Amino acid sequence: MGYRIVPKAKISSVRLNAYLARAGVSSRRKADELIKAGRVTVNGEPGQLNTFVGPADRVELDGRPLTKQRVAYVLLHKPAGVVTTATDPHGRPTVVDLVDHESRVVPVGRLDADTTGALLLTNDGELAHGLAHPRYEVEKVYEADVEGEPTNETLRRLEEGVDLDDGRTAPARARRLAPSRIELAIHEGRTHQVKRMFEALGHPVRSLHRSRYAGLTLEGLEPGAWRELEPSEVDQLRTMRPGRAPARAERPTPGSSP
Repeated sequence: MGYRIVPKAKISSVRLNAYLARAGVSSRRKADELIKAGRVTVNGEPGQLNTFVGPADRVELDGRPLTKQRVAYVLLHKPAGVVTTATDPHGRPTVVDLVDHESRVVPVGRLDADTTGALLLTNDGELAHGLAHPRYEVEKVYEADVEGEPTNETLRRLEEGVDLDDGRTAPARARRLAPSRIELAIHEGRTHQVKRMFEALGHPVRSLHRSRYAGLTLEGLEPGAWRELEPSEVDQLRTMRPGRAPARAERPTPGSSP
């Protein structure tokens, strides 16, 4: 039997740090710091890390009442030069800056500053945790422009796994889009994984674009633009199970043209 990403979707109470995140106060990690500092009360009593909050509870931060924001799910076409964080100490533009939404949403996973493409942002912490967990093997599809012209043997090695300093990569799917442009579908989330895979095989990446994430595509979205997910898309994300990638069309064999 598979595991659902959101096994408690029907339960109305949430952990206090999740409530603070949903109220747009901060990330869960920073919310924990606020709770431990005694700045958060629930029904007039100091909140604890293991406190759960229900619809009738009154939550205050520094004496100011808080209310949960509505749950939001946003797909962003991340442009180059934007960092995948909520804030940046160096003053660089962030993906959160690009999403002018009434709810505070944060990115699920990370794309390098120079990598473009599909990025999901949400304030649904349970879903975000599930999508980021390796157990769920969420598929990510990249288009890489690389140095040189990878051979069919190189594509086969990408598919079978590449030995990196943190271990061999899991099986993937690869196909040629152009002599030096390769599409690679992976379901791991190691740091700089795609770049390191090509580097290890002698084809450093010149530019990288994520065309799909968990079955979500960028159709109709220009770089820097975003949209809210349709209810059916959210349902698809919620019902994903370990090892089950979203439905897709048949793929050409490695080395073939699209």
